[in-house]
Amino acid sequence: MRAEGGGIMTKGKPWAVEEETELKALVEAKTPLGIITEKLGRKPGAILIKCKRLGLTDYKNAANTSMPLPKELPSIEETLKKLAGALEAASTPGIDRIEIQRLQVIATIAKTYKELLADYINYREIETKLNAMEEKYAQLLQQKTENVPPKPDPAQMAQNPNQ
Repeated sequence: MRAEGGGIMTKGKPWAVEEETELKALVEAKTPLGIITEKLGRKPGAILIKCKRLGLTDYKNAANTSMPLPKELPSIEETLKKLAGALEAASTPGIDRIEIQRLQVIATIAKTYKELLADYINYREIETKLNAMEEKYAQLLQQKTENVPPKPDPAQMAQNPNQ
């Protein structure tokens, strides 16, 4: 779409100079996108497009949102329950395209998580076994050094050859 002056028309409200200045400061401070959207009252896509147009090289950093991390990893059973819930919801008649995409993302993440969790559990078991082996090795080494008589000093043997 072209404006009367020949320029490209943009969707949404135009950006004020003050908003652009605040956006630059927020991006330079590596502020998460969610906070920038709240402060400027703009949609995430609009903010990212504006960053690109302003030549902000760190505009991708604005897309990094702070995500709360769980204190404990969900079990495989919990993950499979979420996957089953997504499957159940996906079979609902009349579901819209956006909800289908959301459920596909949930299913993909759940599947990936289950696989990575299985690997993690396997690595933890290997780590536990290695730690136990190191401990046993240290104990054997300690026993061996306690049971071995001290070696004679060659300098003393030279002085007292009859001993």
